[in-house]
Amino acid sequence: MKREELISKWLDNDLNDYELEAFKNLEDYDDLIKLSESVQAFKANDYDTSKELESVLSKITPIAIGSKKQQPTHWFKPLMRVAAILAVCFSLYYYTTTLDTKITTEFAQKTTIELPDASSVHLNAKSLLAFNKKDWKKEREVELNGEAFFKVAKGSSFKVITKSGTVTVYGTQFNVKQRDNYFEVICYEGLVGVTHNSHETKLKPGDSFLIIDGKTIAKEKENRTTPSWLNNTSTFKSLPYKAVIAEFERQYNVDITLINIDSNQLFTGSFAHDNINVAIKSITLPLHVIYSKSNHTITLKRE
Repeated sequence: MKREELISKWLDNDLNDYELEAFKNLEDYDDLIKLSESVQAFKANDYDTSKELESVLSKITPIAIGSKKQQPTHWFKPLMRVAAILAVCFSLYYYTTTLDTKITTEFAQKTTIELPDASSVHLNAKSLLAFNKKDWKKEREVELNGEAFFKVAKGSSFKVITKSGTVTVYGTQFNVKQRDNYFEVICYEGLVGVTHNSHETKLKPGDSFLIIDGKTIAKEKENRTTPSWLNNTSTFKSLPYKAVIAEFERQYNVDITLINIDSNQLFTGSFAHDNINVAIKSITLPLHVIYSKSNHTITLKRE
């Protein structure tokens, strides 16, 4: 069930046990509960609508012709209660409809998202994508923490905002990877503008933009039409070994310890995402490294 449907049924107190568990797993569950508790403080006391109406009508007396003094009326009190309830309900509705939509993936998990304009996003393992549906027609903009491949529908400018820089596109296909001290953008189709430290770099199909540990790294022309991870394979060309290890940990949900190994040495090769035994050999044999496994921990060691 979609997030909006869960929130709507929650507001109506109409969640079954399964839906309640799904609602509790929402990222903004705590925020919604806090907001609900705050709303309760403004909730008016329960009252019988019919009785209140009779009371109001009985207290409204016509003004006699020639009377010098008008009798005080108290009909506005129940109306004020109703107005307060409506104001609170509107505030709650506005709050829930303006929240960002957030999609996350865990270790060894990938997913595909369709955006409001039919653009599609393939989200790699251990990544987060956020966007606002309400403002989408005015501004096509997403926030990314991790890695994603975008197929953008034609239209007004489309922006991908990351901690390391902003990617601006105009109907294209491209891959963005933003990890700790690692920022890479590869253009596969169309035109991409990458803004980093207030400087924009334009990328054409096959061009890449890569920064590792704050340094710009030159890369060869990209010949593939899509990133390899879409086919469950991670490929590396002359990249630091630590980047390979970090990606391996994300795809297999393991912790890797290096002993007597330079994590900055360059690695060229690949590993598959569907067989950990084959994958570990793919990243150790080329460097003549031995390995041992214990539960979710793998130790790589050079004699």
